[in-house]
Amino acid sequence: MSVAERAVESGGYRPEQSSSDDGIAFRCRSLAVDLGIGDYKRRIIENLNIEVQRQQFVCILGESGVGKTTLLRVFGGLVPAAPGSTLELNGEAISGPPRGAVFVFQNYAGSLLPWRNARKNVELGLEETLPKAERQSRAMTALEQVGLADRANDYPRQMSGGMQQRVQIARALALQPRLLLMDEPFGALDAMTRENLQIELRRIHQASGATIMFITHDIDEAVLLADRIIVLRGKPAAIGLDVISPLPKERDQITTKEMPEYLELRHRIYEMLRGHGAPA
Repeated sequence: MSVAERAVESGGYRPEQSSSDDGIAFRCRSLAVDLGIGDYKRRIIENLNIEVQRQQFVCILGESGVGKTTLLRVFGGLVPAAPGSTLELNGEAISGPPRGAVFVFQNYAGSLLPWRNARKNVELGLEETLPKAERQSRAMTALEQVGLADRANDYPRQMSGGMQQRVQIARALALQPRLLLMDEPFGALDAMTRENLQIELRRIHQASGATIMFITHDIDEAVLLADRIIVLRGKPAAIGLDVISPLPKERDQITTKEMPEYLELRHRIYEMLRGHGAPA
């Protein structure tokens, strides 16, 4: 095949392992997730095996209700995995919200404090751990990364939706996360703002060095953004497709989407989501 792929074994992609496990940011083995209690308990996700390299940008897709957001919450320690599951971040077991993992949600407006300007919103997660001068410096660096250093004194009401979302991303970056968990962060934005932020996020990812797990229902968004794409399928959900992107690191909204590799990858993901593709 002309699209670079990795085979899925026992429910997930398993890269070649070294004895030292160097380079692995996140790992889950035999991951299962149950929701509900007693007679109402049902298995949402079953037998996922995933290893994510440090600084990799991974997009996770699947039909509505397949368990994408639940999976992200499990990765972030907000929802427990079923007994027998293994979850690790940088070699440490995840039994609650792990140190170094930060969430970015879709509802940017509700997450910003309206009485704080952009810089002070970004400083919020640093106030109990860093002195004033250091947290201000780190907040300004994060705002510069998202292109909003000149709006540091503006309040949320003075900003567009796209700017507010960038402030939320800056707040996450200021924490210097090892793992950035993003749940459809651009879903509520208009098309033009969304496209601009997609390319901005690629740049931020390369500059920050964070590992990103990104939930989306948008095939084009996933193909444009990701170094690797995972498609969940079935009930309970398992991995139907796990693909390493053949696209170059530098991408844009026009030339990238005209590339044969982009179109082929988009087609394969679409077929998998429609239920016509064979697991691979």
